[in-house]
Amino acid sequence: MLIGGFQKLSLLDYPDRTCCTVFTMGCNYRCPFCHNASMIQGEMQGEIQPGQTIPPEEILAFLKKRRGLLDGVCITGGEPLLQRGLEAFIQEIKALGFAVKLDTNGSYPERLRQLIHSKSVDYVAMDVKNTPDKYGRTIGVSGFDVSPVNESISILLSNTLPYEFRTTVVREFHTGEDLVAIARWLKGAEHYYLQSYVDSADVLTPGLSSYTKEEMHLFLELVRPILPSSELRGI
Repeated sequence: MLIGGFQKLSLLDYPDRTCCTVFTMGCNYRCPFCHNASMIQGEMQGEIQPGQTIPPEEILAFLKKRRGLLDGVCITGGEPLLQRGLEAFIQEIKALGFAVKLDTNGSYPERLRQLIHSKSVDYVAMDVKNTPDKYGRTIGVSGFDVSPVNESISILLSNTLPYEFRTTVVREFHTGEDLVAIARWLKGAEHYYLQSYVDSADVLTPGLSSYTKEEMHLFLELVRPILPSSELRGI
C-alpha cells in the first residue's frame, strides 16, 4: 500500500457518516483538472520512496483509538484499485468495526467486483469523466478504451451495494450536451452528482475554469429528466 495522505476527520467524504480519509498514491489517469495531483506526481516521475508514504499500521493504530467516534473510512486517491494490498488493508479496517467507502475511476472492474463480492466495501463512488467519445482527451490518456469503465458502471447499476456516480464539470471539457449524454449512459442510477471544478495549487494543469453557479443549475435541469436523483455538490 502506497498511502500519500491522511485526513483524520471529514464530514463530506462519506454520505451521512463521519469518517477519516485515506489518499492512496498513483493513478492510471492524467486528468488535467485533477485536484490531487501531488498523489500522482511522484509516481509519474518515478520518485516515490517508502519514507514519503504513510505506513498502513499508523492509520490502523489511529482507527483503534477512534472506535465509537468515527463511523467510517473513505479510501480515495489517486486510484485505490491500483494498490495490490488494498483488500487486506480494508479487511483490517472492517475488523475494527468501520464502514468503508471506495472512490474509484472505474477502470479496474474485476478488482471492483472482487471487493464487492468479498463485502470489503460498503459504498462506492465512481467518477464518470465524460462521454465515451471524449474520455481519452478528458483523462489525458490518448486512445483510452472505455469498455472497463462501462463494465464498472454496469456492476454498480446492478444495485449490489449503495453507490453514486459523479462528474466534475470543467468549462474546457464539458458542455450541456455532454452531461445529457452521460446521464443517458447512467440511466437508472441511484445517485448522480455534478461537481463544479475548483481551481487549486494542486491541480495537474493550471488555468482551467469552472462554470457559474447559475450555469450549473441549468445543467442540473438538463439531466434531471433522465436521472431524477441528480444533484449538485459543492455549489
